[in-house]
Amino acid sequence: MRSSFVHPVDEHLPVTRLIPLAIQHVLVMYAGAVAVPLIIGRAVNLPPEQVAFLISADLFACGLATIVQSLGFPGVGIRLPVMMGVTFASVGPMLSMAASPDIGLLGIYGAVIGAGIFGVLAAPFISRLLPLFPPVVTGTIILVIGISLMRVGINWAGGGLQTFTKVVDGVPAAVPNPAFGQITGMGIALFVLIVILSLIKWGRGFVANVAVLLGIIVGAVLSAALGLMHFEKVITASWFDIVLPFHFGLPQFHLIPIVTMCIVMVVVMIESLGMFLALSEITGKPIDQADLTRGLRGDGVGTILGGIFNTFPYTSFSQNVGLVGVTGVRSRFITVTGGIVMLILGVLPKMAALVEAVPLVVLGGAGLVMFGMVAATGARILTGVNFRSNQYNLFVVAVSVGFGMIPLVAPMFFHNLPRELQPLLESGILLSAVVSVSLNVFFNGLGSVESARHEAAATAAAAEHV
Repeated sequence: MRSSFVHPVDEHLPVTRLIPLAIQHVLVMYAGAVAVPLIIGRAVNLPPEQVAFLISADLFACGLATIVQSLGFPGVGIRLPVMMGVTFASVGPMLSMAASPDIGLLGIYGAVIGAGIFGVLAAPFISRLLPLFPPVVTGTIILVIGISLMRVGINWAGGGLQTFTKVVDGVPAAVPNPAFGQITGMGIALFVLIVILSLIKWGRGFVANVAVLLGIIVGAVLSAALGLMHFEKVITASWFDIVLPFHFGLPQFHLIPIVTMCIVMVVVMIESLGMFLALSEITGKPIDQADLTRGLRGDGVGTILGGIFNTFPYTSFSQNVGLVGVTGVRSRFITVTGGIVMLILGVLPKMAALVEAVPLVVLGGAGLVMFGMVAATGARILTGVNFRSNQYNLFVVAVSVGFGMIPLVAPMFFHNLPRELQPLLESGILLSAVVSVSLNVFFNGLGSVESARHEAAATAAAAEHV
């Protein structure tokens, strides 16, 4: 008799639940999604209306990449609840390309497409690294992912970046942001946090599932009442705008930018391995090498789509991993719907402007909950690791977390090393991954895919009882 069991990841939810949960995911990743096109658009001196188009194009491509990754197509897509967005690992190299008159925006797009093709071809080789990721490694990496994201949440709660760059006598300098840490903003972030935690404790069923969304809405209403949420951009934005491929012209292909962006793609794919393993643990859906290959290939396809539709390299957004843990709703069709919402926002600038008007302090209150959940997931995995009879595991975790903290606490630590290495050294997640994998192999040796998977399953089962 055929089993009728459907894993929660593959569960189809009613529309009345699907849409609010999808909007919740969109709100969580929106600020990060629009940040990169805003930075690059200004760096290449685009006029304001073209920067606005760049943001709409990014939202549209976000939707396409998310659908490819979450829904899945033959040979492509991890088929887990994943939201895709532009990776911040690409910002530094793209700013360097933008500063060169021989490369510019069209050269960036050529490098992005080249890196996406490389990602598709390299996916089967990167996915073979699964035996290098037993629970002591995955738990450490997921813990560092969560801690790294906490910096984003804290900055959101404070009102943005702590410093901004100002050119003084032709020299760029970091200047403290006077708007950061305002009492009113921190109060709103705290209020949103209290609302979310209250709904999680006392809410029932669907209300608890959308606690983050409701907290953001209540925070936005409070911000508007206090005059901190502004609607000028919403009023002036157009209702509809078509996103066409190669809006700025045909891409230009230059060898050095393509190689540079391929290095960024390797960083992105190794980080994605950590995201996929984290989602596997959170959702309870085991993944194997073939699944990882499809997921990494999805990153490559998403990046190709980014270059075609006037945007940049795409990766699985770790912000949304925490949201899956908070809500407990694991259906990938929520993020598929979120991708559709992003497509709509991409062609409806007025709606996109409304979402963009939500103050960062509101998102900060929600971020503290969600990003902390990622770190807690890593800690939960580590509770099942054998530390008592294998003290080597303690050193794997201790040293790897230390390396992962370097870019967070000392951003200039590696500034004397060759500039070409900066994309690799600016990612605490990548540093943690490389160090934890290396130390685990040094101390514990290299296992097989099967042993890695069995150990991960045993760790997850043990952690459930903690």
